Formats: sequence, C-alpha cells, structure tokens
Amino acid sequence: MRILVVDDNPMNVTVVKEMLKRAGYRDIHSAASGMEMFTLVGLDEDGMEQRDQKLGVPDYDLILLDMMMPRIDGIAVCRALQQSPRLRDIPIIMVTAIGDSKKLAEALDAGASDYVTKPINKVELLARIRVALRLKEEKDWHKEQERRLREELQLAREVQSAVLPSPVAEERLEIGALYLPSEELAGDLYAWHRIDANRYGIAVVDAMGHGISSSLVCMFIASVLKDAMIKLVDPVLVVQELNRRALQLQFADQLIQYYYTAIYMVVDVEQGQIEYVNAGHPPGLLLREDGTTELMAGGSSAIGMFDNIPVEKQHISVGRKDRIVLVTDGLIDIIPTPDDEKLERLYEKLAAPLPEQALAAWKEELFSTAVQPERADDRCLVWVAMK
Repeated sequence: MRILVVDDNPMNVTVVKEMLKRAGYRDIHSAASGMEMFTLVGLDEDGMEQRDQKLGVPDYDLILLDMMMPRIDGIAVCRALQQSPRLRDIPIIMVTAIGDSKKLAEALDAGASDYVTKPINKVELLARIRVALRLKEEKDWHKEQERRLREELQLAREVQSAVLPSPVAEERLEIGALYLPSEELAGDLYAWHRIDANRYGIAVVDAMGHGISSSLVCMFIASVLKDAMIKLVDPVLVVQELNRRALQLQFADQLIQYYYTAIYMVVDVEQGQIEYVNAGHPPGLLLREDGTTELMAGGSSAIGMFDNIPVEKQHISVGRKDRIVLVTDGLIDIIPTPDDEKLERLYEKLAAPLPEQALAAWKEELFSTAVQPERADDRCLVWVAMK
C-alpha cells in the first residue's frame, strides 16, 4: 500500500510516518505543501492535469492530508483531486486541529472520506486507515471488473457487427442498411441471404428491450434465421421455425419471456414478386416508381409468445425502380410528432429517391446521435431497390 502524508509541519510528518512504519506500512511518502503534492501526483500548480505529464507518475492508495497549509489548504487540494478522474477515487483522511464542524463538513463535501484530529491518537488513526484502505481495495476491484466488462462488451459488439451482412449491389437488385444501436449491444438485427440465382431472403428483427440480454437473443435468432432461410425459404415456414426455436429458450425466471417482432420476405427479381410475413413488426413501405406507396402490413403475431401462431403470407408485385424500406420502431420513436402520426411522417421522409444525397439526409436526420428521444432504442433501416 502506497501512502502519501501531506503536512507543512516536518515534526507532524515524522510522527505520522513513524506510526505507520511501526504498524507495518513501508511504502510511505511525504509532501510539505499542497503544491508539492500536486507535483507528486502529476497536477500543475492550478491543480489541473499536466498536459506534458510523463509516464510513471506514482499511484497512491491513501492520502493523509493536513487541513491548514499555506497558499493552498487541504479543502482546496481535495477539490482539485476530485476534478481528476485518475485521482478522485484515492481516499483522503484529513488531519486537523480544527474542531469547527462546518470546516470538517466542508472538507467531507470537497471529497475527503474521513478525518482525525490533532493530537493524533495512534489507535484511531490506524483504524481509520484500515477502513479507508479496505474501501479502496473494494473500489479498485469493482473498477477492474468494470474495465473487463467494457472490454468484453466491446468484443461482443464487434462479434455482433460481424454477423450483419454486407451490402448487395447487383445488376437487378440493391440491398443496404443503416444501423445505430442505442447501447454497446443491440436488440435489432437485419439479415439477407441469396437463395438462388433469382431470389433473396431478407429479414429485419426487433427483439424486446436492448442491451446484453437482447443482444444474446439476437445472436441466437441470427443463427436460426440463416439456417431457416437456406433450408426452408418460404416465409411461413421460416417464421414458424423462428417461433418454435424461440419457445425453446429457457429462463431461470419464468416470468421473463423474450419475444421479438420481425418481417421476412423473399424477393424474386425474375418474376417481380415478393412474398412476406409481417410478425407484429412495423409495416414495410413499398415505393412505386410512379410515386404511389403501399404498406407491407400483416396479421401475424410477434414471435416467441405463443405456440403455433397463425402465420399469414402476403404477396405483392414489384417492378423496375420500385423500392422497399423496412424499419424498426426505434426510428419511429424519434419522429417529433404525436404517436398516431409518427409512422406516416417517417415514411414521408423516406419517400425520396435513393441517390447518395438521400442517404446522407437519412443519416443526418434519423441516425445522428444528437437526435435522442426520451426512451432510447436501436435504430435500423433496410432498403431494397429494384434495378
């Protein structure tokens, strides 16, 4: 344990260091003023982080700090340490001869974790040091766990992103997506797969909630979906298989049931036909070349809620230069209009043709992190352009 004693009285420093040495503490350092302490911990004379700070600035596990010192007192030192993310978690025990309760309260508000009064009682000082160091160890343990969790979340996010398909740009068809998770891990998923020379399977999924649990459900869905698109193809069979597999998920808390909405379609570019199932999902938008629009709604329920859900397949014809846009409800929520008008207003924004400037406008208006609704949710948009 590395302890720093800060006091402008050399005798007080000597006495405290001797107490600590006899108690078994060996790594003890001292500073004769707040300014000297700033230098030791890597702060400038104003108590700010040094821009040219060199590597190797020592870390301290505890600071014993005199309250009354020239130029900068202990309370001001506490405030400066609290401004540094690197130093704010170091426990500070104020050592003071002042019996003013207001001053002591001010020191605690400024960031001190405890105090002892002069003349110092050895038993009391060592007891307070043990408590402070024990709390520091616990805090360091939690910080390390948080660091590891952040690293694992980042890895999980990279794995989740790797599952998402690359854009398609072929002679007769173009598929692309815009995606903005509300957290490090997302509960939205999009996927497409080439079935044969003329057909593509395309899906957009929105799992309940977001975060770690929803992202794991999404990874499970992604694996099931890929296999189902290849082997089953037909939208009815694919959605029925997704529902069957979703109901196989077992949770320790029987009150928790993860469900998700989805829209899955098979696009046949040779026949100009689309078969799709909408399972409780926001309707897709079909934009005709002549400027007319159609909603791709459906009567099927969300996936994972009931056994043997009724699945209704829809058919629509598409021509050259027609476009389909699929969204998740996170995009609908950010539209600043009454709830019953949000979907209509969103589709008005998406009705523009698809050159680069349209995509840029979508990114700026719908996928900017500056646009945040009260209830943040993942945002996903998939477009299919017939060519």
